[in-house]
Amino acid sequence: MLEGKKVLTIVSKDFDDLELYYPYLRLKEEKATVVVAAEKAKTDYKGKYGLTITSDLAFDEVNIKDFDALLIPGGWAPDYLRRLPEVLDFVKFMHKEKRIIGIICHAGWILASAQILEGVNVTSTPGIKDDLTNAKAIWHDQDAIRDGHIISARRPPDLPSYLPLLIKALSE
Repeated sequence: MLEGKKVLTIVSKDFDDLELYYPYLRLKEEKATVVVAAEKAKTDYKGKYGLTITSDLAFDEVNIKDFDALLIPGGWAPDYLRRLPEVLDFVKFMHKEKRIIGIICHAGWILASAQILEGVNVTSTPGIKDDLTNAKAIWHDQDAIRDGHIISARRPPDLPSYLPLLIKALSE
């Protein structure tokens, strides 16, 4: 059980529906508090496949110090989100404090832009392998990897390997 743990997940349009909702629901089942942040609060954001989620907070309302973990779903949203200074600040804070950062599929783009991947073992969709290795990450073609506080997974079929790693890290 993850009662008392607070998880921030960030979205923009075209997030991957499964990569957002599977962790969101699974962590809620474990009694974690999961907060959705986006550029605007109380706004509906539509995923690549048509599911929507309503943001709880705007990025400028987030006090990142309140969170135990930051989860970033993939899809096309990370390509946009990595351009936002607030998002990069969230990632840099979580990394500095060694708090959990979970990424899947294209979400690694944000960590590459935050310049925190040097020497970190990660996985992702093979489509961004070069971006991650150019950011000095050590890329592996496997379903999910935990390297300290950074947990990564390739794509939606790997969610059953990714979530146990996240839940275990949050429970430690």
